Amino acid sequence: MTSPDLSTTLARGSISLTSAIYNASGPRTGSSAAMSKIAKSESGGVLAKSATVDSQKGNAMPRTWHEDDGAASMNSEGLPNAGIDYYISAKTIGETMGDNPTTKPYMVSISGKTLADNLKMLKKISTAVENHDNSSAKIACVELNLACPNIVGKPTIGYDFEQMEDVMDEVASLPCFKGKPLFQLGVKMPPYFDRPHFEMAASILNKHKGILGYVASVNTIGNALAIDIHSEMPAIQANGGDAGLSGPAVKYTA
Repeated sequence: MTSPDLSTTLARGSISLTSAIYNASGPRTGSSAAMSKIAKSESGGVLAKSATVDSQKGNAMPRTWHEDDGAASMNSEGLPNAGIDYYISAKTIGETMGDNPTTKPYMVSISGKTLADNLKMLKKISTAVENHDNSSAKIACVELNLACPNIVGKPTIGYDFEQMEDVMDEVASLPCFKGKPLFQLGVKMPPYFDRPHFEMAASILNKHKGILGYVASVNTIGNALAIDIHSEMPAIQANGGDAGLSGPAVKYTA
């Protein structure tokens, strides 16, 4: 029996995926060793861990939890990552993609603590893309994470529509997106639950559809809580146990 062809494309056909399914930027994408396993799998592409300007360790352990039957999982990682320079280096990309670097796309994710951080990382990526132009260490696209808090005291960017519009306007003004974009750009959105919120988000993103190649429509669902019945304490240490819900349970919302 012939296997079905699950290949597809992103960003108006400019990025080819060997499968319509690929990994999310999450707990198992922090190092080239971890990402190389994804590259060798049936995943359609490889998406790196959401990066900050500098490396950071993230929240205290335990910061992940998995339901025994696999129905759900939670995490409150606090974005542990090796810093943007690591994820855009030719060495990391080479170690990740192995002997066949052009078989599937390597994608970078960014989640700056401030708008200035995101702009700084996009400029670093622009330089890396130009430097890698004649090598196999290609960065196929960048995913801008709008599903994490960006400014202390303000909501997640994707829930603060005024802030979200400012971020997208500033990003669109960068030289790398003038004329023909230097690289493809996607955005990762938080989950929405009210129709007006979908419409408000879509209105902002549609203003920038000239530079947006795709939208990742749902991050984890926030403020989930699991209690360890033996210790009678939250299963996750950070944030009083509140964490992002993922796994099969999220599909009913996504």
